[in-house]
Amino acid sequence: MKIGMLWLDDDKRRSFEDKVLRAAEHYSEKYGCFPELCFVNKGEVAEDKKVGKVLVKPASTILPYHFWLGMNV
Repeated sequence: MKIGMLWLDDDKRRSFEDKVLRAAEHYSEKYGCFPELCFVNKGEVAEDKKVGKVLVKPASTILPYHFWLGMNV
């Protein structure tokens, strides 16, 4: 993924899955398609994980509480 939307959600009351789905919903409303991929800080997930239709992948280059969403191209 080279282009995507960066989303910040540091609300400690929300679950990780809820944060991903909220970010994906916003992406869908903004760009007219549902994201396929989301990179998060490797402290959030240790390995690839599906949240709804979104594949979540850990990355050391993503700051904590940030979600980088986009299409898998």
